[in-house]
Amino acid sequence: MDRSPTRLPALFVASEFCRRPGFGNGHPLSIPRVSAVLDLCEALGWLDAHTCRAPAAASSAELSAFHDPSYVEALRSSDASGSVARELRERHRFGTFENPLFPGVFARAATAVGGSILAAQLALEGRAAFHPAGGTHHGRRDRASGFCFFNDPVFAIRRLLEGSVERVLYVDLDAHHGDGVQDAFLDEPRVRFVSIHERDRWPYTGAVDDVGHGYARNLPVPAGFNDSELAFLFDEVVLPLRDECRPEAVVVTCGTDALAGDPLSGMALSNVALWDSVEQVIGLAGTAVVLGGGGYNPWTLARCWTGLWGRLTGRQVPMELPREARLVLRALSCDLVEDEDVDPAWLATLEDARRPGAVRSQVRELASQGRVLHGVA
Repeated sequence: MDRSPTRLPALFVASEFCRRPGFGNGHPLSIPRVSAVLDLCEALGWLDAHTCRAPAAASSAELSAFHDPSYVEALRSSDASGSVARELRERHRFGTFENPLFPGVFARAATAVGGSILAAQLALEGRAAFHPAGGTHHGRRDRASGFCFFNDPVFAIRRLLEGSVERVLYVDLDAHHGDGVQDAFLDEPRVRFVSIHERDRWPYTGAVDDVGHGYARNLPVPAGFNDSELAFLFDEVVLPLRDECRPEAVVVTCGTDALAGDPLSGMALSNVALWDSVEQVIGLAGTAVVLGGGGYNPWTLARCWTGLWGRLTGRQVPMELPREARLVLRALSCDLVEDEDVDPAWLATLEDARRPGAVRSQVRELASQGRVLHGVA
């Protein structure tokens, strides 16, 4: 397997909204996420003014380049008033438990889009841009979906295409199918889409025979998906596709809900497997955007995205964390993870033990089906 890491200088894109609570009590996204990553990186001395970039919020006009202007205005005005009319809730699907209205929701979602636009611009300038607050891949043109109000990966890809990039490879490693991104580029031959996600998991799309209009490849994997199986699919499907389409730019959504220990997924990867996969897929690209995505265990999320930033910047991941970093992890909490299920390693290290295993027949068949459907068998 090609494990060549990117040689691009890396920049971290993050805004002040990363440190503000959102979504309200009891929501899976109310946990510390990017704020914990920032705290860990700072405790390790891995962030400074030279490597951080703060995005501006995307304007309503920018958002309306993809999203329905009436939806953009509905979310903006509802946020301003603090209430959602029933008609808007039914039409645009926000103001629900899944996609709640909370103070600052519009600015927060618009800043995530602004961050992905900025990340794409930095990538066009020859950098690997890391934007962990991005990855809201379920957002639809006219409605919120799956905790996502807007679809920032779409804006990253659009900005790359506007920058004279002719071939973009989008790889989604989140446990949930990147349905909003796939559908946004159904008719766009310049964008190739690959999603490795858990089978029979919300949004219940992305079957192996779903190729969109010919530019998508979906790999729905069984529960318990392990490191060896991920490496197998990369060898058999993802890297051959990368070599086939010869992308000028790569966008990766690296959700941490694919990791063992996430409460909203049955996948069982180590963070090292995700780091390896991201490095491989962007390793030969001259333009790379790495986004966050899902992830509902604050310990596994913070360790994964911090370690990914370390990999992108060529740092040595420490075997044991210094005291300041351990304190960051010990201060985290999550209602979805029982105290007795918190692995002691989550409080002391960044790097998971690898989780190898048998490559099951379902995964081998999945690779075979994918190759036949895309004419590479």
